Amino acid sequence: MSAAAPVAPSHPATARVVAHNLRRLMALYSLTYDEVVEASGLDQRTVRAIARAEKNTHARTLRQLAEGLGVAVEELFVDAGSIAAAGFDEATNPIVSQVIESHAWLFEGWSAADFAELHSRFGHGGELNEQGTIRAAEAMNRKREVVHQARVVLESTDGPLLEEFVRMLYDRVRKTE
Repeated sequence: MSAAAPVAPSHPATARVVAHNLRRLMALYSLTYDEVVEASGLDQRTVRAIARAEKNTHARTLRQLAEGLGVAVEELFVDAGSIAAAGFDEATNPIVSQVIESHAWLFEGWSAADFAELHSRFGHGGELNEQGTIRAAEAMNRKREVVHQARVVLESTDGPLLEEFVRMLYDRVRKTE
């Protein structure tokens, strides 16, 4: 398994979370098992086993499933409490939804987890205003791009060099805390 690959569920609780999220996403997008099978390229038995939490799933299978569903693989690991909290945050921070509609290009490729993170942010003195929402989204996009670039480098021959550099920076930050 590569350094950038998601962790496959090996614990029953993790398999249950993945199963719950597969069923949630199927309901959200009104997908049948046949449609998930066709979109993901996985076989029917595998998809049904994942949905019943009966299978320890390989990272590449989860990636293939997520791509077929049109979501980031992280969407398969979102816990139910986070989803409920995201609904609360969305209801209490309504300007974010307005900015998402008026600046759609800024949110291309975002996952539900990204939107939940944005909704959970607050500006000075309370909810985000329009400019604060845009700045927060731009900062999140910059971080996502850096993470994407790091994943590419980690898969190259320079991966060990990046790992060492990140470790050094991490230790430096931890010492100042």
